Parts: sequence; C-alpha cells; structure tokens
Amino acid sequence: MTTTYSGPARLILADGACISGMASLSTNQRGGIDGWGGTFRPDEITTDLRDATEGLQLELPYDRLGTVAVTGMRKLLATQLLMSLSGRGPAPF
Repeated sequence: MTTTYSGPARLILADGACISGMASLSTNQRGGIDGWGGTFRPDEITTDLRDATEGLQLELPYDRLGTVAVTGMRKLLATQLLMSLSGRGPAPF
C-alpha cells in the first residue's frame, strides 16, 4: 500500500528557521521496510537552507510534523531548488 501527499509544507531548520514551499511525499512499505520520503521545493533559497542536512522537520497542514534528512539537492531553474528528503519515524500524512 502506498500513501502520498502533495501540497504546501514548511521545512523547519535546526536553528528554528522556517522555509515555506511545496512537498511531494510518499510512503514505502515493501518487504517489511517502512519508510517515507520525497521532494521539497522551497519558495526561497537561503545559505542556511543550502547547508541544511540534519536536524530538520517537515511541517504539513494541521500541525503534522515529520523528521527528515536531506539526501540530495539539484537546481531546477536559475531560481529554483529541488531537495530530496528521507523521512524518519512515522509519516506525517
């Protein structure tokens, strides 16, 4: 069974700074391994965001939080960044 979420989200950095954007997430339940992850496209790109890898949380609507780690980043356009995320613990969606 696969569960997905696509919509607004906020990435909360280790220092408490919040970055709004759009998330596309899914759960992965194959072979007894539970996990979740996906991508996050921030509305703005900051130096702190580029350096962020650990100690992050992703907040979805209705105050649902999940702990995430950044597993990759790539530029989409001159002003857009796509971050790959790996979730830890229960999925917030």
